[in-house]
Amino acid sequence: MNPSPDARVSSPPDQPLGLTVHDLPTPERASGAAAAAGRWRMLLILLVCAAPVIASYFTYYVIRPESRRSFGELIEPQRPLPAVNASTLDGRVLALPSLKDQWLLVVVAGGSCEASCQNLLYLQRQLRESLGREKERVDRVWLISDDAPVAPGLQAALQGATVLRVPAAALTAWLAPAAGQQLGDHLYVVDPLGHWMMRFPAQLSVDTAGKAKRDVERLLRASNSWDQAGR
Repeated sequence: MNPSPDARVSSPPDQPLGLTVHDLPTPERASGAAAAAGRWRMLLILLVCAAPVIASYFTYYVIRPESRRSFGELIEPQRPLPAVNASTLDGRVLALPSLKDQWLLVVVAGGSCEASCQNLLYLQRQLRESLGREKERVDRVWLISDDAPVAPGLQAALQGATVLRVPAAALTAWLAPAAGQQLGDHLYVVDPLGHWMMRFPAQLSVDTAGKAKRDVERLLRASNSWDQAGR
């Protein structure tokens, strides 16, 4: 028995499927958004990488208590290693910026190295040795400002040090003595980023070397999160 017409379920007539596109991005808008997102990601990565360096310098320079005022004179603005070539004692050429990635204790003097130069080289070596395990983060550097030969008697004291001849003009454009002093009167400190950032007082002696050591130890502690031993 056939169902009555009223009992039949009526179905809607077939209709074509409608497709509506709402505000599809143009290629120009899509590429611009991707570029902006990439720039923000790059900026975030740079900030994350730089944060330990910024924090350590902020701690040392800004939050430093008055009782911990440094013995050495802080150099502001800091001066980067000059992009010049130096030469080793055996004549090999070495780019001066290659000294980066270590803390540097720097002496500047002519090759004849008179008594004051020898005293600074001695204190430089003793200061580094006194740092114990941390000494591996520090290099001893003697920058020779002329062509004078180095006395054979100094060779033993220079074991483990970096000795380079650098044009005098490049040194005077980079480093500077305190008022009334000569360039060779000071022991200079360069950070692992290659910036000259501290100068110890002239006529450094055994009696005052302990104060210089405390400054170096503070610098090493402040940079402990980003500075590593060795190059």
